[in-house]
Amino acid sequence: MIRIAALAAAFALTSVSALAQQAATPAAAKPAAAKPAAAKAAKPAKGKKAAPAPKALAPADQTQLMAAERVYFGDYECDFKQTLQIAMNPKNAGYVDVAFKKGVYTMKPILSSTGALRLEDVTGRTLLIQIANKSMLMDVKAGQRLVDDCVHEKQRESSQAVKAQQTN
Repeated sequence: MIRIAALAAAFALTSVSALAQQAATPAAAKPAAAKPAAAKAAKPAKGKKAAPAPKALAPADQTQLMAAERVYFGDYECDFKQTLQIAMNPKNAGYVDVAFKKGVYTMKPILSSTGALRLEDVTGRTLLIQIANKSMLMDVKAGQRLVDDCVHEKQRESSQAVKAQQTN
């Protein structure tokens, strides 16, 4: 009870002193009013977070550079007439950019012990798996596929070669 009374008294005193300052300097209040409007314009829309500043990527080691050489760069045709594109990251050797729909993900290539090539998003959001006959892009955080059965021209050639061997 005493705390509430103390808080109410502090609030009342603060309000009175703020009103006194406003009345004493009416000309100074006008420029101050323009500042909150500018601050509001700089803030992102409600419910949306501002894009974080890109983090500096660690320099690629020799293993990562070798894995990057195995990436199939170019266009991929995927299920449901979707496409994705993979290109070298222009700013960081050994990293690749995967473009799908409106997003571009910077990824680090990692060669797995099974021979599959993993492209791991540096933000930890997505993962692209590239095997001999197809690739798949996953949303790691949601635990679901974003797009599957993505085929690069080299993967298509590999699949056709395997089918030709099976018929002989």
